[in-house]
Amino acid sequence: MQVPAKPPVPETPPETAAPGKARTTLSIARKVLTLAMLGLVGGAVVAGAALPASATAGLAAKLASDSFEDLPSALQTPPTAQTSYVYANDGKTVIAQFYEENRTDLDADDIAKVMKDAIVAAEDTRFYVHGGVDVKGLVRAFVSNAQGGEVSQGASTLTMQYVRNVLKNDPSITEEERQAALEQTTGRKLQEIRYAVTIEDSLDKPEILRRYLNIAYFGANAYGISAAANAYFSTTADKLTLGQAAMIAGLVQSPDQYNPLSENGETEALTRRNYVLGAMVGTNAITQAEADKAIAEPLGLQPSRARSNCTAVSEAHNSWGFFCDYFVSWWQEQEEFGSTPSARYDSLKKGGFRVVTSMDAAIQNKLSDESKNIYGFDNPKAAPFAAIEPNTGKVKALAINRHYSIEDNPGGKKYPNTVNQLVAGSEDSAGYQFGSTFKMFVMLAALENGIALDKGFTTKSPYKSKYPIGGQPNCGGYWCPSNASTSYQDGYQNMWTGFGKSSNTFFVKLEETVGADKAVEMAKRLGIKFRNGDAKFAEEGASASWGTFTLGVSSTTPLDMANAYATVAAEGKYCAPTPVVSIIDTTGAASEAAAKAAQPDCKQVIDKDVARAATDAARCPLGQQPQQGACSNGTSIEVRDIIDRPMAGKTGSSSDNETESFIGFTPQLAIAGIAVNPDNPRDAVGAPVQKEVIAAVARTMRDALKGQEKKNFNAPSAKIAFKSGNPSRPETAPAPEKSSTPGGGNNNGGRPGNNGPR
Repeated sequence: MQVPAKPPVPETPPETAAPGKARTTLSIARKVLTLAMLGLVGGAVVAGAALPASATAGLAAKLASDSFEDLPSALQTPPTAQTSYVYANDGKTVIAQFYEENRTDLDADDIAKVMKDAIVAAEDTRFYVHGGVDVKGLVRAFVSNAQGGEVSQGASTLTMQYVRNVLKNDPSITEEERQAALEQTTGRKLQEIRYAVTIEDSLDKPEILRRYLNIAYFGANAYGISAAANAYFSTTADKLTLGQAAMIAGLVQSPDQYNPLSENGETEALTRRNYVLGAMVGTNAITQAEADKAIAEPLGLQPSRARSNCTAVSEAHNSWGFFCDYFVSWWQEQEEFGSTPSARYDSLKKGGFRVVTSMDAAIQNKLSDESKNIYGFDNPKAAPFAAIEPNTGKVKALAINRHYSIEDNPGGKKYPNTVNQLVAGSEDSAGYQFGSTFKMFVMLAALENGIALDKGFTTKSPYKSKYPIGGQPNCGGYWCPSNASTSYQDGYQNMWTGFGKSSNTFFVKLEETVGADKAVEMAKRLGIKFRNGDAKFAEEGASASWGTFTLGVSSTTPLDMANAYATVAAEGKYCAPTPVVSIIDTTGAASEAAAKAAQPDCKQVIDKDVARAATDAARCPLGQQPQQGACSNGTSIEVRDIIDRPMAGKTGSSSDNETESFIGFTPQLAIAGIAVNPDNPRDAVGAPVQKEVIAAVARTMRDALKGQEKKNFNAPSAKIAFKSGNPSRPETAPAPEKSSTPGGGNNNGGRPGNNGPR
């Protein structure tokens, strides 16, 4: 798809044509003379009857006093619907375009001279000599209409056509008003003439011609010359050849009849093109030799069908559709662009915005490839990934092994084509169980409430918790989770080793100590949304008994989890996820509303030292040594062989390995991925795929940060790392406990347990 080399925006008239500054092109006396002539022929042109003298006199007086400021606002600053372009973060790569009318306003310098000459020759050969109304043309029309007994000619100039186009395309008017602008009545025609004369008295000819070319309809859903050049020849308006310009100019009279893309339309278009070339010779715009050369050429069509919205993302980059979809959802939530979601979407289709998004095409493409390497398009299982930038909330990528498409799926399946938001989540897509990655929220709550990193517990499988439960695993009516590897995860652990080994029993004990309600509140603070039935467990008063929360039984999305961990990477600064970097409106600058919507929405939600301490423990799963304390092994140590820089993260598995996930983060980027069957959560993906998810995140992080500084995490204070506040006196394992005694607690509401091992 061809788009303008620079994002175009509507311009105000040049200084020489500024409203309120009278021009000398047409004097008041000439205005009155024009109306006098109209009194003789105007009515005949429109309806076969002369205009009464009294009406002529009144209209002449009105016209004599008209100024640019008296015109309807639409004619002063045409509010035509403009195409909005959505770009990747480089500001050049087009993701999608949105329009109701495929139209983009151009500067005069962005339109080829042959195009300007061609439209004048085709539609108004006396354009440069009349004052908005061609009296000679009116006389010819009068004679023709009188002889034919009907209205066969209307003698409209380019300026009059421009007036009509503006009035009928004004998006602020009703449909009834739009139809009135097209009626063949004496009143409508004379109003059009009055407006045309006033415009000619206020704007210079080049500006009127520019405006006309930007608003005229050329068929093939192409409004304006920019869209027409692309629709028929896949080029831009400044590069149109003589033959191309003549063909496009010929379309205005009857876009359907002369449309070369219609059945048998090429012959009609060719005949009309050659007529325009002859007319250009008549206006001395070109020589006969130039016309003959162009006439000998074929039409040379190279059609390009402009497509609107996210389903029109190019096939080569179809994965961008899910990011585009997220952008649209975000846009519809911004009150700056309208009072309702539909009104906001309408503003996107008409507003001519230039939106530079946060999407990094390289990261997006890499994650898309990684997802497809795990599962192909024809696999019911999926691997959605999300990448986000700490400290800004800028969403860098949303990828999954699905086609963003409304096409039907084979055999009644729900894949590979879908427009469900499977990465960022929606009301229809609540997300997936991320397993032990939720242990991060318990650890943060514990650290915030004065429990140091070296706090240890000795636990064993199965662990009889204090949380009553009606389902399984059950030990005498209490939830009774186990570890996947008793030899590895049982026994004495502190936060460093417990997080590194992903000990279920340690984190259930830690959750009991700090309170499940505090862990749930922490997750909310970091942006986790409870989109389905989980919301009732997260409510105040119920969350205290949600013991299984620490093992990630709540459904959430890759984007929510990536941003929660990005908040930790940003030392506790939460930034609402945003898909935009900048928004330029139709004035060519960021309006107050657009600038407000594009601003990052950030706030400090947890203490810096708490976040640093959690990050220190999150080094352990990757086999990296923390800056305080110590740990060994880890559930994702293969990361060390893929990326050579400080990184933290956490693995997660849901019950029976139905999902496998991994979240990795550095100070510059956070990435979350999961393997799952989005349509059948009970269709287990199996434990082995977790290594593929880990490797996909690590490889993407490596490539995304290649050439960037190897930033280290800031170390937490000794006070939060050690109960004693002294690194030389860490807490050590106490004497072995005989058993774990269950405590009280409210009923867990029958929420299933989770033995997620990692």
